Amino acid sequence: MEDVELKAGGFTFKGIYLAFALPILSGISGAIYFGYDALGRFEFVEGEISSVLEMEARLQTVEQAINDNDVRGLNSKLSQISTQMTTILEQQRNLLDLRSKVERAELITNGIDTKLNALQDDIDSTWDAIDALEKPL
Repeated sequence: MEDVELKAGGFTFKGIYLAFALPILSGISGAIYFGYDALGRFEFVEGEISSVLEMEARLQTVEQAINDNDVRGLNSKLSQISTQMTTILEQQRNLLDLRSKVERAELITNGIDTKLNALQDDIDSTWDAIDALEKPL
């Protein structure tokens, strides 16, 4: 290997020098490639960090909206509304029961006025007959 020589561009390189330089140059080129790749990855991560920061700003906006709208107090308000709705439904059932009772009462009393008028006419004619018997012609 010591006897091998390489001539390039007016320079003469011995084989032993090439044997030592080739791994060193290969390592240096690998380090350059790794550095370039790492730099590319860091740039990508840096770009993603900006989107994470944007997301953090949005999250803060949502948290502020939740606090402004008092979402935590919403649970107690919903339970109050539920209680009120239960009361309204019970009252509605009572009103429906009363409505059915009123309808039944109307059905019962619908013909009473004509019957009362007929009874009043009978009573009046009976009194007229009694009056006629007391006063002869």
